[in-house]
Amino acid sequence: MKILITGGAGFIGSHVTDQLLERGDQVICLDNFNDYYSPVQKEHNLAAAQRHPNFGLYRADLRDYEGLQTVFEKTRPDKILHLAGMANIRYSVQHPLLYEAVNVRGTMHIFELARHAGIRQVVMASSSSIYGGCKEIPFSEEARVDKPMSPYAATKLAGELLAYTYHSLYGMKYTGLRFFTVYGPRNRPDMAVYLFTRAIDRGEPLKLFGDGSARRDWTFVGDTVRGIIAALDHPFDYEIINLGNSHTQSEMDLIHAAENALGKPAIINHVERPATELPITYADISKARRLLDFAPVTSFEEGYALFFEWYQSAGRE
Repeated sequence: MKILITGGAGFIGSHVTDQLLERGDQVICLDNFNDYYSPVQKEHNLAAAQRHPNFGLYRADLRDYEGLQTVFEKTRPDKILHLAGMANIRYSVQHPLLYEAVNVRGTMHIFELARHAGIRQVVMASSSSIYGGCKEIPFSEEARVDKPMSPYAATKLAGELLAYTYHSLYGMKYTGLRFFTVYGPRNRPDMAVYLFTRAIDRGEPLKLFGDGSARRDWTFVGDTVRGIIAALDHPFDYEIINLGNSHTQSEMDLIHAAENALGKPAIINHVERPATELPITYADISKARRLLDFAPVTSFEEGYALFFEWYQSAGRE
């Protein structure tokens, strides 16, 4: 298959790219290499893919409809994996219009171009942040998600709703994957796993919201990628599916893992937890098990060790 991956140079996208190329698919990577974090890291993410004969790279922005249209016309993909977008809950509070332009308008561009190109299947990244203040733990896809607590969460929910519109109007097959705190090699530098490790490594204070008891469903990137590829291989009519580890660790567990790996103590600056930060994320993955045969196999201890190996060799700034 020829698969167009938006955000293909990013953390998750580059791992999916490598796996699809390894099994024999053609991959068209679309990325704008913006400076939200180092474009050099994204270039490094694609180092192996760039040498593969079945790989093509296009530098384009989701906000540029005509530029995207050119890519679609040149490449004519069979399927779309839409991973591109602005991430980070706290940054979205400061820049809400940017998130609307990229995550909502940009996603509309992808659906509209897919419709005109006759592409029948889109798999798209959604987020556990959509669950907001949901009281039902673990989070199920059946839970109400009409109270997003950040512009980022609201834009991801909007993407799911747009997808349903295109499905109902045009029969487009869609799977939305709600990711739960993905981590691992090539980690984005704005995420806690990277931020805490780097701060301890440098002997700098790390900012910890509250007392560190908040729990996250950290999911190793290799497990997430297997779920993504399973979704690409199963073109459901319209489904929303959680992809998590379905086990939680506290933020203090993460700090202790970094301390042990680095052999030095953390300097912790406790700050008040903002309303946008959930006390827990925890995925009910029974639907993923049933529909995708999804079974995460990487423990947090194993996953952090793999992240740290990458951090030591390539991840230090």
